[in-house]
Amino acid sequence: MAKTVQATVSGAQTTHDPCNDRLDVGMFVNGTQVAAESGATFTRLDPSSEQVASVAPAGRAADAEAMAAIAAASFEAWARLSGRARAQVLRRAAALAPRYADRFLASMTKEVGATPEWITFNLRIATDMLRATADLAEAFDTRAQAGTRAGSEAVRVPAGVCLAIAPWNAPVALGLRAIAFPLAFGNTVIFKASELCPVTHVLIGELLHEAGLPPGVLSILTNAPEHSEEVVETLIAHPTIRRVNFTGSTRVGRIVAGIAARHLKRCLLELGGKSPFIVLPDANIDHAVEAALLGGFLNSGQICMATDRIIIDHAIADRFVSALAARAQGLVAGDPRSEGVRVGPLATPSIAVRLSALIEDALGKGAVLRSGGPARAQFMDATIVDHVSPMMRIASEECFGPLLGIYRVGSVEEAVTIANDCEYGLSSAVFSADEVAARAVADQLETGICHINGATVADDPAMPFGGLKSSGYGRFGGESCIDEFTELRWITTRKAADAPHSFSQPMAGSKP
Repeated sequence: MAKTVQATVSGAQTTHDPCNDRLDVGMFVNGTQVAAESGATFTRLDPSSEQVASVAPAGRAADAEAMAAIAAASFEAWARLSGRARAQVLRRAAALAPRYADRFLASMTKEVGATPEWITFNLRIATDMLRATADLAEAFDTRAQAGTRAGSEAVRVPAGVCLAIAPWNAPVALGLRAIAFPLAFGNTVIFKASELCPVTHVLIGELLHEAGLPPGVLSILTNAPEHSEEVVETLIAHPTIRRVNFTGSTRVGRIVAGIAARHLKRCLLELGGKSPFIVLPDANIDHAVEAALLGGFLNSGQICMATDRIIIDHAIADRFVSALAARAQGLVAGDPRSEGVRVGPLATPSIAVRLSALIEDALGKGAVLRSGGPARAQFMDATIVDHVSPMMRIASEECFGPLLGIYRVGSVEEAVTIANDCEYGLSSAVFSADEVAARAVADQLETGICHINGATVADDPAMPFGGLKSSGYGRFGGESCIDEFTELRWITTRKAADAPHSFSQPMAGSKP
């Protein structure tokens, strides 16, 4: 691995470029930051200003292979630690996290245009995640019995080296989730940072290292966008990698799953979503509007669980849409460093182009614009498109931006049909004053997550998190993830004094 470098993260190991206030970082290996073997770097632009936000090493296959070797060499010592010892590291990280708040604020604002509200949400979820994984680590014994029977036992053991890949949109929460769950069960981890937020993701390594994570247990690889396929293929193919967890788009998830299948590597995939938000006629409209605003426009709608489709009964649709639009019209996109801005920039120009095309397609086919509109460069105000119909692209394509579609229906059955007529199945919500009726609807929805009288965007690290259909498979969270990051083995024991099995004598009950 290449020489150690100094990194700029507003107070971590730092060098600083006063010309544009950019952040510089190295890959995280053996508890320190290093350059790529080639010495090459890549830049990430600030989506609000288009100035250079960060510079990071452009890792390649050689860097990936070196990290795999380090992770494999570090596995046995970490796996043999008691669950309590691993839990102590994770709890120390949770306690230290507030001290990293300013550094995460600086990096997330510059690299992905996050608002302070979203950054605070990320840190809270990440801290909860660390505490929850600490509880799991403490409860898990690498020789814990999964079942016993007359000299036989089933035991859970760490899987080995895990490859973790997390996206840019919730970089602290999803990055720590990808790392902390496998660590809790005694695995070592190679984390492929997002090309859009390398500084933010490497900061996670700094936090865990300060909390006492031994060198080599976690490595973080940064790479230029054009080298992603190379490093992912190299890592999944490497014989030391035993598990892959990926959070990101369904398109890329299919690629990751295909590579993993060729190498017989097990995956946990948390992919795209197009969350339905059903409002029944007796719902509290004010409460539903608040939840729709949160689910639709937090982080500019760039959340896998974001509310995408509001499905509402004709009887209350006009009142609901009027109230929602009045609130949304005040959510004007801007630089998150400006006071009062709650909708930041879109992360990339391509997202802006795609969302604008969805809006124009819908309006050209009869939809009505209630607020917002097409993007201005990488800024897009909170946008509501009413009277969505199946012929529009917005009806089937994931939005992943500050864009809500309104679907008007005449019955509960029609609402459920529209909700399920979708390739995705991650999160959903149902609003009704009648909790029994709402639960009956929730039970029919083809999603891994459903919230009754709550926003589609929510997280509880003690609960199973994941989707159905093209939203992926496998689960993070709680005891459901034990199977994702451990191997189940069967071991039998015969006393040394017992008579051995005999091949020379017929088995009892067999015919000569």
